This record gives sequence, C-alpha cells and structure tokens, in this order.
Amino acid sequence: MKTITMHTRHTTYQMGIMEHGFLLHLYYGPRAEGSAENLLSYNDRGFSGNPYEVKEKREISMDYLPQEYSCYGNGDFRSPAFRMKDENGVFAADLRYLSSKRYEGKYMIPGLPAVYADTEEAYTVEVLLRDKATGVEVTLRYGVLPELDVITRSTEVWNNGKKKVYLDKVFSASLDFLTGDFDLLHFYGRHAMERNIERVPVSHGGLGFGSRRGASSHQHNPFVILAEKETTEKYGGCWGMSFLYSGNFWFEAEKDQFEQTRMQMGILPEMFEYPLAPGERFYSPEVAMAYTDEGLAKLSHIYHELIRRHVCRGKFRDIRRPVLINNWEATYFDFTGSQILDIARQAAELGVEMFVLDDGWFGKRDNEDAGLGDWAANEKKIGMSLSALSEKIHDMGMKFGLWIEPEMVNEDSELFRKHPDWAFRIPGRMPVMGRNQLTLDFSRKEVVDHIFEQISGNLEKARIEYIKMDMNRSINDVYTAVNGCQNFGEIMHRYVLGVYDFLERLTTRFPDLLVEGCCGGGGRFDAGMLYYTPQIWCSDDTDAIERIYIQNGTSFGYPISAVGSHVSAVPNHQTGRTVSLHTRAVVAMSGSFGYELDLNTLTEKEKEEVRGQIWAYKENWELLHEGRYYRLTDLCAHPDAAAWSFVSRDREEMLLNIVNINVHANAPVSYIRCMGLLPEKMYKVQETGKMFSGAALMTVGFPVPVVMGEYNAWQYHFICV
Repeated sequence: MKTITMHTRHTTYQMGIMEHGFLLHLYYGPRAEGSAENLLSYNDRGFSGNPYEVKEKREISMDYLPQEYSCYGNGDFRSPAFRMKDENGVFAADLRYLSSKRYEGKYMIPGLPAVYADTEEAYTVEVLLRDKATGVEVTLRYGVLPELDVITRSTEVWNNGKKKVYLDKVFSASLDFLTGDFDLLHFYGRHAMERNIERVPVSHGGLGFGSRRGASSHQHNPFVILAEKETTEKYGGCWGMSFLYSGNFWFEAEKDQFEQTRMQMGILPEMFEYPLAPGERFYSPEVAMAYTDEGLAKLSHIYHELIRRHVCRGKFRDIRRPVLINNWEATYFDFTGSQILDIARQAAELGVEMFVLDDGWFGKRDNEDAGLGDWAANEKKIGMSLSALSEKIHDMGMKFGLWIEPEMVNEDSELFRKHPDWAFRIPGRMPVMGRNQLTLDFSRKEVVDHIFEQISGNLEKARIEYIKMDMNRSINDVYTAVNGCQNFGEIMHRYVLGVYDFLERLTTRFPDLLVEGCCGGGGRFDAGMLYYTPQIWCSDDTDAIERIYIQNGTSFGYPISAVGSHVSAVPNHQTGRTVSLHTRAVVAMSGSFGYELDLNTLTEKEKEEVRGQIWAYKENWELLHEGRYYRLTDLCAHPDAAAWSFVSRDREEMLLNIVNINVHANAPVSYIRCMGLLPEKMYKVQETGKMFSGAALMTVGFPVPVVMGEYNAWQYHFICV
C-alpha cells in the first residue's frame, strides 16, 4: 500500500492508498516511523457492501475500513464528510485517489480565514480525488506546522464535469479511529453564559452539535476535544479541532458497530445546498487539528500559540492593547456629549488609555428601535461633530473608539426606507424580529459596499483608533432579492463571506485600527473571527464570578490575549451581584483589560485602586499575553475556589490568581497545585516575601488564605531566585 505521511515534531499523520484508488486513514497520534498499514484488519462484514471492482473480496468494504474523506455513495453507511447530488437529484459520490503532491509553505483559501505561516515554518500536502461519473474533483489540503504540532485541513471541490451538481455536505475535516474509548469535551452555553465545559462519553451512534443561527453562536463553540478516558490537564492523549469559521457549523462524533470512532467538522449541512456549474469551485473553511499525549493544558498551549502567532494578524497581534473604558453600562443610550466628556476626563486622570463610545451615537439611535443602517453621527445628541468629540478625547491624552453593528438594520431607518429589499425577509411572510432589528443581506456585494463606505467615512473624518463590531441577533428569514437566485441554500455561506470581505477591507484600508469582535458578547467567539479581530468581547455577562467560568471554558481553545474583559459596575447589571473592585480586576486582567462603568461614581480610595490596577496590568502585560496559561482548579468538581496562572516561557516567573467562590465555617485549608514551574528552583512571592520550591508548589500546592466573606481574590507574583 502506498502511504502519504506527514510528520510534526511530536506527531505523525498517515493515509494509505488501496488498489482501485480507495483512500484510507491509517494513523494520527504520537510520532511514529514506517507504515501503519498493518494496523488494519480485513474481515467479511455482513450487510457492509463491497465495491464492484473487488468482486469476491468481501472483506473489502468502505463501511468499516477507516476513511480519509468519507463520501455517501461508495458503501460507507456511517455519517459522511462529503455528499452531493447530480442535476437529477440523485445523491451519489465515489471519490477515488488520483494524485498527491507536497510543497513548501502553507496554502491559503480565497475569501476565507486560514492559518498562515512563513515558507520555512510550514509545508502543504494536497491529495486529489475524483468522482468518475460526474467529473467532480476534490482536493484535500493539509497545512503542516511541524514545530507547533498543528495540521490544518480544507477541501476544494471543482466541477470538472459537464453538468451542474449540488453540494449537500462538504466537511472540512474527518478523522477515523480504529479503536479507543473516548470522551468528548465541548463548550455549550447561552447568551451571557458562554463556553461552559461539558465532558461526555462518546457512545454508539452519533453525537452532534453546532449552530443554525447564522453565527457560530453562544450555544455551541466550534472548538472540540476528543480525549482518552484517563486524560487530565497534566497527562493523556487528546485531539483538538478548531473551525476557522463564523457561521453555521456542525460537529459529529460517531461510534460505529465495530467500536470505531469518527470525528468530523464543517459547515452545517442543514439548509446548505451549494450549486456548482461546470468549471466552478467551492472552498470549505479550515479546521486546525492538533494532538498531544501530554494532557489538556498542553493541547491548549498549542492552540494559544497557533492563534496568537498564526491566526491573528496586523499591528496589534503582538503589542499591548490600550486599557479602555466603555460607556455602555454607565449610560446605555441615554447620554450627551458633556456626560461622555465627564466620564472620559475622569478616566484619563486615572490612567485609562482609550475611550470607547458605545451604541447610540448615530442616526435616530435613542433606543433599540431605530437608527441601525444610518451610520452618520447624531450631532444634535452629541452636541458636536464626531471629529470634534474625538479631538477632545485626544486632548485628554486618550485614544478614541466607536461601537458599530454593520450587519443589522432597523425598519425605522433611512436605509431600510430606501432599500427594504436589502434586509432578509421572505415574501409573503412576516419576519422574525430580534432586538427589533433585521439582518442585512451581506451575501450581496452592493450591500456590503454601502455599509463599508458609510463606516469608512466616519473613520476618515475623525481620529478613531478602535472599532467594536457587534452583531445582536440570530438570523432567520434567509432570502435574497437578487434576480434569478434559485439556490437559497448557498446564501448563509455567502453571507459569512460578505462579513469576512467587510472585515478584510476594513483592516486593509485602516491598518492602524484595532477591531474588537462582538456578537452580543461571545456569540461569534471563533478562530475565523480572530483572523480579522485580534480580540473578541468574551461575553455580555460582566459579572466577575460568572466570567471566571466563561473565561475558563474559553481558555481551552483560545489565548487570553483574544479575550475582551472589563471591570464593570456593581451591583452587576446582569446578576445583581456585588463583588469588590479588587476581585473584579483580578478576573478582568485575564483578558484585554478595561472598564465599563462611570469612574466618577467611585470613592477616592477606589480611584487610587484603579490607578494601581492599570499599573499592575501594564507591568504584567507580557506575562499575561505571552505566558503559558494553566487552569489549576476543576470548576465542575470543586466549585469552592477558582485558580489559574500565567507562567513565563523560561518558567522562572508566575502570576497566580485565586478567587474564593464559596466559604464554609471552620473550613480546611485549600491548596492550589501549580503547574509548569521548575521543580529544582526556589520562587519568591513578591507580595509577601515568602519562599517556595517549584517542586512543593506543584506537589503540595500553595495555601489559600482562610478569610471571612465570599468572592475574595488574591493575585501573587512569583519570581525565581
């Protein structure tokens, strides 16, 4: 059997080509030499069909052999990665191997985000498959980053035949495991409580989840981990898949009749039907895969480094982002220019570096019912032009930023009155409303062009260094008014391409602009969006205690540098909980730090505390951004305390964060076992002067102070001596 093998520093990925061109998956795991062909076992399986060419060899069946890229129509009755129908509506495909090649450098994908790398940092493997009956050719692309232990996957479909076909399912990645008993770790949630971790066994049948909301969603995140049963933070085998896509997606894990497991990810097949005329091509979004046998913390570190260095781009990829203040929870829609300047003036005095004007600055935007689509400043409300306001903010020594929601429109807007057909609405039906707004049809270039020029006009007239790009509803009523469009199953994908086009143009035209992603908080927190926005507002839930859980789940697949996190007002506007200013800051520092309150309402003592928090964040920024992040407590099993740390690359420095969540009378002392330190070294706590050995901190742990009251927090800085 001819094999195609890809090595990274610690892993090996291998596929094999059988006679007649059947492409099998052989191995993905710890680095190994030679062929894994002998791992296969051939057996005559009842009711598992056999390819016509093998004749009497009934032990050859695609229904149980591990497939590299499974398709419906070749006798594999497991969930396929690829399904298409011809112009007669017949579902069938039989993809056979044609050729393969390898070249230096990492492939990119037209119109879509993708992992990037210098030529010497990566290589690409392409495998060409063909469906003989239709002439459709499928290119499987693998981007290999050896030093990171990452392999990416994407699929290109080319109709090289003479008749139109319809793509019904084009997953980007599929992995077949010959054996193993696995758990699936996925990250579910809801608006204002995103990315809660859930670990469930992979049992017989299919386990699937995803989004049909038009965005990757608050409910399910497009990042998953398949783990061996014994896998913990510190040891055990685990495989990750991160989908670089911000629209509808689907993940499946299936254990079959022979105890084999298949995991795969791609665009949601539901409501997806993509036509390909002869000569046309379709590119699937990318999945970034990683494997380690060193546990969940190591897998997280792989993805953190991948996203920091090979997904995020632009000026702000590696530099510290400004400490900002956002006026939303201070004023909501009800503000004047003088109120904004009062908040900004106090913020500047305390060391805040940027003021962000949130929703309500444009059109007739005094509430949620009007204004979206009309991106001209409401100078009557602000009391001056946007340019004048920006200059006043800059005169205080701060940068200036704006909130926008470019994909949405209110019926009460000049844009809607002029172009009602630009919004998603199905003729003859009343639309489903969300936040009293409709979704603009970003699958249409003229719509994207118009919104882009409006937003660009504001950026050119005023000194604006930051944009918070929001999206505040799920998408219904998918219909385009484009003449002649009969294939509405392609619209949602084209919509996402329109969003990416908008962002690509925005960041290209304004390279010094920091863009923060937002979708009602964390509804589009995915690696695809991070390709355009180096940070994302993590959640609309700003409660410090709930943020611990949200940020903990987020950390499995995404670096802290990507997390937008603020100190908010108390009692918290989402929960009514009151937490100390110190605790709120400790939690918010595990992200791109800022404030979301009126600092004028603080006492002088609290204001001085804010000055200290900003200083501490700046002082520790490199450790927070570049350090390895460790989850030190299991919030599901032990919810009384939360602890996490940042450890420098040389392992000689650690920032330990602890928050007491529940307190008990006469309680035993809790010890936090640290990770990632040098066992033979001694570490000094800067705040107390106490000394600990690295071995003791990792074996016994650091004792948590016993104090009265809930929600106390501590932040300790350890330096190797």
